[in-house]
Amino acid sequence: MSEFIDEVDEEVRREQLKKLWDRYSLFIVAIAVLMIAGVGGWRWYQYVEGQKAAEAGAGFNKAIELSEQNKHADAEKAFAEVAATAPSGYRMLARFHQAAEAAVRDKAAAVKLYDELGADRSIGAEQQSMARLRAAGLLADTAPYADLKQRLEGETAASAPFRHAARELLALSAWRVNDAAAARQWLDMIAMDGETPPGLRSRAEALQALLPAVAKS
Repeated sequence: MSEFIDEVDEEVRREQLKKLWDRYSLFIVAIAVLMIAGVGGWRWYQYVEGQKAAEAGAGFNKAIELSEQNKHADAEKAFAEVAATAPSGYRMLARFHQAAEAAVRDKAAAVKLYDELGADRSIGAEQQSMARLRAAGLLADTAPYADLKQRLEGETAASAPFRHAARELLALSAWRVNDAAAARQWLDMIAMDGETPPGLRSRAEALQALLPAVAKS
């Protein structure tokens, strides 16, 4: 008797499955096709991105070789090509290197490239800060102190990743134009920051010694 009941149950299940298939077969097939297409599309995307990364890597390495051979104009052009076509990681690195190569021939052109990086939020806040610092470094010997302060004051905050270097640049710029008060302001910030690197602290102390004594009231 139990075997008969099992056969009946099996038949009922088959009938239910057949009805479900008849009703939803097109939907099930469509889902399967979409899943296969999605997997295939993702695989193709990975392949294409891998090819782009490989090409970018080769172009980047070639540009590095040109730079090491002191072919700076050719290296700058090669980095510019990588920056124009490569995936985001290589593109950002290439733009920094392009600016560095440009600095060899034309500081103004390099500053412009660094300024563009400094304004580009897509590369990340820390990379933007680095670009601003490098632009200021190129201008430190020639730009008015006020201009350098406008560029770097925001980079001197306690949480800024390159605050130590920014403070030193501003102190040197102020000292260059004989603004002792401004130079002392940045040197004091360097001295009071417990995370100031030892080498920078020593340089700051040496510069502090060159400043005129503060007048006593």
